[in-house]
Parts: sequence; C-alpha cells; structure tokens
Amino acid sequence: MKRLQRRQFLRLAASASALPVMSRVASAQAYPSRPVRLFVGFAPGGGTDVMARLLQPALSERLGQQIVIENRPGAGTNIATEAVLNAAPDGYTLLAASLANAGNATLYDNLKFNFLRDITAVAGIALDPFVLEVTPSLPVKTIPELIAYAKAHPGKVNMGSGGIGSGNQLTGEMFKMMAGIDLVHVPYRGAGPAMVDLMGGQVQVMFNTMSASLQHVRAGKLRALGVATKTRQAALPDVPTVAEFVPGYEASFWSGIAAPKGTPPEIVDKLNKSVNAGLDDPNVKARLVEWGATALAGSPADFAKFVADETEKWGKVIRAANIKAE
Repeated sequence: MKRLQRRQFLRLAASASALPVMSRVASAQAYPSRPVRLFVGFAPGGGTDVMARLLQPALSERLGQQIVIENRPGAGTNIATEAVLNAAPDGYTLLAASLANAGNATLYDNLKFNFLRDITAVAGIALDPFVLEVTPSLPVKTIPELIAYAKAHPGKVNMGSGGIGSGNQLTGEMFKMMAGIDLVHVPYRGAGPAMVDLMGGQVQVMFNTMSASLQHVRAGKLRALGVATKTRQAALPDVPTVAEFVPGYEASFWSGIAAPKGTPPEIVDKLNKSVNAGLDDPNVKARLVEWGATALAGSPADFAKFVADETEKWGKVIRAANIKAE
C-alpha cells in the first residue's frame, strides 16, 4: 500500500513539474491572440519609424495579428523605452530599439532603467550606413581635402546634427577624434532640419544615414565624401569608405526589436523567426536595397551581443567627447 502511494506521489509530482513547461508552450502557441504594440521613440518619418513601418505588414501577416505602431517621441527615446520596460513581459508591448538606446546608456546619468539589464533582445531589423557629406559650396571633394581644410580653418567648419547625443553627432565626434580635427557641433531638433541647413550652406558637414541622403546626393544637393561601412556600397558605388582614409572608422544607424525583461523564451523565439522571415520578404528586401540599408537578421543572442557591443562603443565616444544630455 505504501509502495502504491509512493508511486502515485511521484506521478503527481512529475505531472506538477511539467505543468509550467506545458503552460509556457501553450502560451507561445496561442501567442499572439490580440494586436501587438510596437513603440517607436521618434516622431513619424524618422529612420527608426520608417524601418518599423517597412517591416510592419510582413510581421503582421506572419504573426496573424496586427502590429500597431505607437510613436512616443521625447527625451531621446527614453519615454518610449521606459513605457515598454514597465509593461507586462508577455510579448504584447515591444520597442523599436536603435542606436539612440545604446548611446543613452552613457549619455544620461539618472535613467530609471538599465537598458542592457532590463530588456530582452528579440531581433535586429536593419543597418542604415552613415554617409559623410558636405554642402556643395564647401571647397572640398575628398576626405583628405576635408581634413586639410578643417585643420587650416580651426573652429570655422560647422557640423550639423539631429541633436545632442544623436547618431549624427556621435558619428561626427568619432570622426573628429580619429581624424584629429576640429568641427563645431551645431545641434538641431531633428536630422531633417539639420539636413535642410546643410543643403543651404548654414552648416558645412554632416554624418547622415544613407536612406535619408541618397536622393539629395544623387540630385547634387549634397556631396558625399565617404560611406561609413567596411566596404563600398552599391547604392553609391563611386563613393569611397571613410575607413580608406581614417582606418577603422565604421558607423551605421541600426534598428531592432526588444521586449521587457522576463518575456518567455518561446515568445521571443516566435517573434525572432517572424522578424527574420519578414526581412526575407521580397518587398522588404527590395526597399532596403533601394535605401542602401542591409538586413540585420540573426538570433536573439546575436542581437543581444550586437546591442552590448554598440553600447560599449558609443559609451567610449560619449565619455571621450564629454557629451552631456540637454
């Protein structure tokens, strides 16, 4: 009798221990059963917003539920980030993460969260290379000429950006340090207004994303001196890499998807596979090529390592340049 009771106890214990696993699997299989919100920390039309909306239809189709994009601009994307990190870790509230999140980890002293600690990396979306460009009225046509001109005119060459700590500034500050030159940083409220003034000659230099630059470079409104990738880009085949003149220089604006810490692995895996499949969609691939961007496909672990590396890289630049948040 005691042996029978012991057997029953062991069977019940085994069944009880299997319940959490079965529950998680069932939850992942049922996910998503309602629309999923994807928070973007920028106003509509920005690079991160554009990439999120590019992926939106393909991701919605693969998940079988609508992906609702919510723009929550402000505080350098920290408002949107905090909203997501405070949400339930159930896969229904996601963040369109970007280079801004990597920089903010060092740029802001009193954040209410630790980005690397408090997120679950889901998947990368795309890399949008930065392009070193100048206003056509500036009498330089190559990177060596720009470096020589800046050294001959210290404090006279203005560098536009989308704001303090923006990707435009960070890439520009890294170039200044690596090239040993002085460019006067002029922050704007967004990369768009800065680019308008670059074309008008109010500022002379800017690092801007390829997707935002291509049409203006091709129209002759901006002069591209270099692309910030390891190899030359098909979208601008005649433009050299910055690294050909400043060895080791590389910078791209990136976007991806993150979830709150504690999101079940089964849901993260399902989202990751859906994002990667979406990036393989012919329409998405064609648009990325058109913009000069490349897919950042990979596993959640790949994206987590990428974000950690970017956080370390831009943290060093921010500290070396003594950049302070507004």
